[in-house]
Amino acid sequence: MTYSQILGTGAYAPKRILRNRDLEEMVATTDEWITSRTGIKERRIAAEGEDTSDMAVVAARHALAMAGCRAEDLDMIIVATISADMPLPSCAVLVQAKLGATRAFAFDLSAACAGSLFALSVADQFIASGRAKRILVIGAELLSRVVDWTDRNTCVLFGDAAGAMVVGPSADSHSGLLSAHLHSDGTAADILNIPGGGSRHPQSEEVLAGKMHKVHMNGREIYKFAVRVLPQAILEALDANGLDVADIDHIVSHQANARIVESVLERLGIPLEKCWLNLERYGNTSSASLPISLDEANRAGRLKKGDLIAMMAIGAGMAWGSALMRW
Repeated sequence: MTYSQILGTGAYAPKRILRNRDLEEMVATTDEWITSRTGIKERRIAAEGEDTSDMAVVAARHALAMAGCRAEDLDMIIVATISADMPLPSCAVLVQAKLGATRAFAFDLSAACAGSLFALSVADQFIASGRAKRILVIGAELLSRVVDWTDRNTCVLFGDAAGAMVVGPSADSHSGLLSAHLHSDGTAADILNIPGGGSRHPQSEEVLAGKMHKVHMNGREIYKFAVRVLPQAILEALDANGLDVADIDHIVSHQANARIVESVLERLGIPLEKCWLNLERYGNTSSASLPISLDEANRAGRLKKGDLIAMMAIGAGMAWGSALMRW
């Protein structure tokens, strides 16, 4: 069996920093309220004229450089995003053009905050089948343009960023992606969505006036859902590989809310120190969160050859999953 391995990682965050104290001047909130409930202190905001594909390209170039891979050598590009530059064509083809990845076919994947994990699983299947040798997986979100900046329950949470991974066949049988386990539950679709702008509610004056083109969420229900299914997903991955919680060296997680991450790890009996946390600096960057965390941990020298890495993510859909990787 051919395992897929992450050959290079990369990340990008815009220069502009929006701190909690800045939000105090915009909506009825406080730094203490945001920090105590979410763990977020600041988030990045894209510059005027900066698109999702622009951020994706920068992260991709960092990942390609680490992997020693040219864009021309890529077979495939997957961009996980719910905030593409435009409804069509895909963000991925714009990334392909900007990179000059002339051999690669490209498409977007929509699984919200779980998008990068879903995309990594898709890439793994192409590697395992031998249909591709070099795949670029990107999670990129420009969420500052899809949130309602008058809604203190949502605008304090999100930030803009991109993360990337170059995936290829493992050089040996002792490292690589061991398995990925993906789930969805469409009956919970209404607890996190953007209801307007699609075929159900096409863009109109009514949609804009009702802010239906912005993120709507039920934070309480999301928390309850996440802390129930994420521990199950991690245990599912461990069981599939004959491993135990104690075998995990690192947790790389999508970070929507510090309380969710802390509660999930507590239920699993995993020390918080095993998880690379950067929510305080970036906020919830949706599909970009997991690859950014992986890149930071990687570049910090945190990940050692042979380490067992457990990944987990959950997003709108609801869509969630886990993966185990031997670094």
